[in-house]
Amino acid sequence: MRDILLVSGTRPEIIKIAPLYHALRSQQWARVYWLHTGQHGEMAQQILACFDITPDITLERRGSSLADFSIGCREQLEAVMLSRAWSLVVVQGDTESAFLGALAGFYHRVPVAHVEAGLRTYNPDRPFPEEGLRQMIGRVARFHFAPTERARDALLKENIANSHITLSGNTVVDAQQWVIAHRGISRQASDRGHMLVTVHRRENWGHDVEEICHAIADIATAHPDLPVLFPVHLNPVVQKPVHDILGHIANVQLVPPLDYLQMQQALVDAWLVLTDSGGLQEEAPTFGVPLLVLREETERPEAIDAGCARLVGTKRATIVEQVEALWQNKAAYQAMQQAGNPFGDGKSCEYIVATLKKGLAHKADPAPDFA
Repeated sequence: MRDILLVSGTRPEIIKIAPLYHALRSQQWARVYWLHTGQHGEMAQQILACFDITPDITLERRGSSLADFSIGCREQLEAVMLSRAWSLVVVQGDTESAFLGALAGFYHRVPVAHVEAGLRTYNPDRPFPEEGLRQMIGRVARFHFAPTERARDALLKENIANSHITLSGNTVVDAQQWVIAHRGISRQASDRGHMLVTVHRRENWGHDVEEICHAIADIATAHPDLPVLFPVHLNPVVQKPVHDILGHIANVQLVPPLDYLQMQQALVDAWLVLTDSGGLQEEAPTFGVPLLVLREETERPEAIDAGCARLVGTKRATIVEQVEALWQNKAAYQAMQQAGNPFGDGKSCEYIVATLKKGLAHKADPAPDFA
């Protein structure tokens, strides 16, 4: 019996580790413990409940700054690592919680499994601090679960041993399949559907958010019969320009942030998605919804290459032009709609569990092997 610690703290991590948690719990060789760092509070609790998960260990969030959180989390993780002879620490993605979980495992010479490994922009400022965190996790991980061939190639170029990399696909698709099966997500819109917009990334704050909002205003005004659904991030830096520019337009609905199930329903009912979110780039193709990426670069270029997404940046004129092109060109829209999801087949957790079962069947060297 192997004692496995799953470390998560934010909403996206929980979504992507939840199906793996359920898959590991069904294994007779694994005893699984879910640790919640407290990085996200109420949002995290909603997602945990959505996936029928009660954490075994919950850390106390200390302080309001990222530095205070990190110091408190690292100290509490140390006590957890000393509490039993762990066989594996599992982390996901590129958050502070993932980095601290991987670091705790590394210092205690416990193998670290990195789910969604190998995403890269090689620009440490975009996204910040995620790009730096995921590269650092990659240096200490023993099991690297790459969601795509591109991610796998990035790891190989960084001298990660091929034997330590598994091309798994992205567990986000497994999570979507779980909620479709367990929560009844299905299309409710009978007509074209709405245009779904989200903006939250730090690098887009300021002028770029204003440009995006003016573009949305132009589109909504030109097409009064197109409903626009805009869940607005709670940060005042985003709230103010969004409400100032879009609050008076009749067919633009500004709503609080959606929970996971609400967002999946919003996706399946959408005609088009405009977003700077990484997660939505992976999720929208599951429902065949074309997506425009409101960023200058993306660590998920597979969606661009597959044709289900386009990278349009944040300039007002470009955004309007791209939306109008899809509105007018039915063939171009259908091509994006039918491109499929390049991020996974819904079986990622099966591949991960199989790799871990084999890798933990004997005492593995916890140290990374860069040979």
